[in-house]
Amino acid sequence: MKAVLIRQFGAPDTLRVENVPDPACGIDEVLIDVKAAGVNFPDSLVIRGQYQILPPLPFSPGKDVAGTVRQVGSAVKGLAAGDRVVAQMEYGGYAGCAVTHHENCYKLPDTISDVDAAAMGLVYQTAYFALVERGGFHAGERVLINGAAGGVGGAAIQLTKGLGGIVLAGVNTSEQAESARRHGADHIIDLGAENLRDALRRQVHDCTDGHGADVVLDPLGGDIFDASLRAVAWCGRVVIIGFAAGRIPAIKANYLLVKNIAVSGLQWSDYRERAPQKVREVQQRLFDLHASGAIRPDIAQVFPLERFAEPLAILESGKATGKYVLSVA
Repeated sequence: MKAVLIRQFGAPDTLRVENVPDPACGIDEVLIDVKAAGVNFPDSLVIRGQYQILPPLPFSPGKDVAGTVRQVGSAVKGLAAGDRVVAQMEYGGYAGCAVTHHENCYKLPDTISDVDAAAMGLVYQTAYFALVERGGFHAGERVLINGAAGGVGGAAIQLTKGLGGIVLAGVNTSEQAESARRHGADHIIDLGAENLRDALRRQVHDCTDGHGADVVLDPLGGDIFDASLRAVAWCGRVVIIGFAAGRIPAIKANYLLVKNIAVSGLQWSDYRERAPQKVREVQQRLFDLHASGAIRPDIAQVFPLERFAEPLAILESGKATGKYVLSVA
């Protein structure tokens, strides 16, 4: 099979697509002929050796795949060769076929294409767990979503609207603002404003009648996180998803006390490993929301496998305006 192979860590454009043997299928695993693979910002961190979970070299990156089951292990129930599935895994998706534990695989409804399924993997699971599980979201609440034009951000906008919330979309450019509006954002917050420490709070208060954000979802960190913390409503909740802006912020605990703010983190893969049944329930909820029309992945572009480095460069630049997918036909 063809696969992107990491032989040593470095920039994405230092890797190549190689011909390698197909992976073997264990007794509790599923072997999938991959049709589409999602491209996610953590893939770049994996390739550079900067991610918190790294298997021994060599291996293929990629955490989302959609395709057709070729083989199932002898202990696997409920899946069979020929089933269309989507799977979320720690690595191995940038390849012609992938193998993963059967609990990571979900049968696809006929109404969802392989490309859409790959685009709805990690980012929608992450957005749902951040918003509902960690953020404690309730219908009618105001949600500030930073990095709103990216994969997780766009998914979070759609989920917030689908579940009855009000979206404040934090973006850096007019193109990203248009992408956020396309997803359904109610208000745009300019993260590139001068004196962001005060400007962000002012913008949030202006569009919430001084209330502030009940929930903040932040995949960026840095100065944007610091400014967002000042815009949180009384008893608000902040969920840390990542640090794409570069700096890991320090939190002044006295500020949390004064406004009864709760700050939590989300490492979604821990749920996959520790609570697979909960992940499965959320996946079914996502399928239901897709069937109702509440969520639709915004596919910015589909690249052939050989051009995998291009969407990763876009994600690293912070200029993404939708979801990128690799075609691995």
